[in-house]
Amino acid sequence: MSRWLKQLVMAGVLVGLFAVVVVLNRGGPAEAGGLSAEESLRRYGFHLVESAAACGIDFRHESPTLDPKLNHVMPIVAGMGAGVSVVDFDYDGRLDLYVVTGRVGGLNRLYRNKGDGTFEDVAAAMGVADVNRAGTGVSMGSAWADFDNDGFPDLCVYKWGRPELFRNVGGKGFERLTETAGLPGWVNANAACWLDFDRDGRTDLFIAGYWRDDLDLWNLSTTEVMPESFEYAENGGRKYLLRNRGDGTFEDVTAKAGIKSTRWTLGVVAADLCGTGYPDLVLANDYGVSELYANRGDGTFEEVGHETGIGVAPKSGMNASLGDPLNQGKLAVYISNISEPGNLVQGNNLWVPVGKTQTGRPRFLNQADALNVSRGGWSWGAKFGDLNNDGRLDLYLTNGYISADKGRSYWYDYGKIAGGMKGLIRDAKFWPPIGTQSLSGFQPKCLWVNKGGDFVDVAAAVGAGDTFDGRAVALADLFNRGVTDVVVANQGGPLLVYKNTVDAGRDWVQFKLTGGARPGREAGWSNRDAVGAEVRVRWRQGNGPPAEQVQVVTAGDGYASQGMFRLHFGLGTGAVVERAVVKWPSGRTQTIPSPAPNVIHSIEEPGP
Repeated sequence: MSRWLKQLVMAGVLVGLFAVVVVLNRGGPAEAGGLSAEESLRRYGFHLVESAAACGIDFRHESPTLDPKLNHVMPIVAGMGAGVSVVDFDYDGRLDLYVVTGRVGGLNRLYRNKGDGTFEDVAAAMGVADVNRAGTGVSMGSAWADFDNDGFPDLCVYKWGRPELFRNVGGKGFERLTETAGLPGWVNANAACWLDFDRDGRTDLFIAGYWRDDLDLWNLSTTEVMPESFEYAENGGRKYLLRNRGDGTFEDVTAKAGIKSTRWTLGVVAADLCGTGYPDLVLANDYGVSELYANRGDGTFEEVGHETGIGVAPKSGMNASLGDPLNQGKLAVYISNISEPGNLVQGNNLWVPVGKTQTGRPRFLNQADALNVSRGGWSWGAKFGDLNNDGRLDLYLTNGYISADKGRSYWYDYGKIAGGMKGLIRDAKFWPPIGTQSLSGFQPKCLWVNKGGDFVDVAAAVGAGDTFDGRAVALADLFNRGVTDVVVANQGGPLLVYKNTVDAGRDWVQFKLTGGARPGREAGWSNRDAVGAEVRVRWRQGNGPPAEQVQVVTAGDGYASQGMFRLHFGLGTGAVVERAVVKWPSGRTQTIPSPAPNVIHSIEEPGP
């Protein structure tokens, strides 16, 4: 009997007990909802107001309709889109939003920040709206990076279908390079990120498949398309590491790099976790174990998930994001999974580095339960960010899978198929029809405030009380006020923009990094967006003890999302910043003594 089925059976027998345990432990104590802005500010130091309509944003995601052979389980197989990314595409100092939809023929949106608190959709005018044409698949998410180092971020749209690449032409439009760039012809991808894996000053592209690449989900010859196991499935999509040649084209070096995974990947993130100076890759995999590909620095990777702890237990990995929640000066990894009262309790994982393995790589310990950030429902995207500027990273989590008939649940049928033989699980025709049943629907989101030793869920209390089927979440200072706003993309639902108000007495500091690479001058320099750079800030609150926190520039992380390139540090009250140390991807280290608080610092990579 599989672990999944054992858990489901036990849950059925002990449903009452499990319900009590899960409610009591769902991210620690959840605070009461519906507080006024004044009370929210007094208690927690911040308050959120959903402001999409006020900002001129009226986007609503649409799910794809796939091959009719999957009609009986269509909500299950099609419920994995809804991505959002943050970017300053025209380099005017204001952050814009790109959001994708999943309907064939549906238009993606590029919301340009007008600087007056509102946005306008310019996707069609810029040439990045109509990317879901029949026969090419549909969008799942997007990732931005300046791959040609000309000063303007370029766009990759990953799809269930043909990935698309657009070169940014001076912020005035986009040139489509899809056919000429050397991208794979078809990848059923749910995740992608940019990274400079060989540190040559040019950002490379990593695309992670979910479904097998040989499947056109709109024209299936077989229904044997599902995972072969709920614990160790390896019949998912392949991965692509695409090396930037510097001439507008990419070379597929996946096999040469030793990346062999065909697991069902939903989340990826890249950063130097092993301390070699080269970015490693974390893959959050559905139906199995997560993977950590350690970068050897010679163009090859080694999968070390089991050695480090990250790949020990099979779960339902959906999100991979980074943060330093304990202010240890070390990056931890948050991977979301599934917990449902009375049915399945996997718990999310917070992998905190606690030492070294025998080979010198980091050893990670799951501290999600200890810090009360484990039980978050059917979890998807999650991001760390200091939402109240108190000097500690908080955690925002989306959740909820299929919200349909509130009185009918698919969990019993889901348990039956989860315990089946490999052939039964793999073939969609044996999956029970879902009809109008819900599956972990209408779930409240989690916003865990960091109390310095554990976390408390305050989502409803501070204004984030929606129950849409959340997928991607992006954090960004959308209005350049020194506060972190929240953007949430929902499956089959609206794009939400939570405008944040923070206690005026709390300080902050931000860093906008620019690598020294230019067209023709990449060798020895960091990529223009400084993807992979780390900033380590040391500060005090008044006469208090020193605090230290590290953050890293990423270009695609979480679930189908990307936050701003700028790094935001909350500092608390009466902050005195001693120094900020930048570790550039090129290997250079730069110290900024006493950077002023409440300022966005623009830092350019120094010469040799």
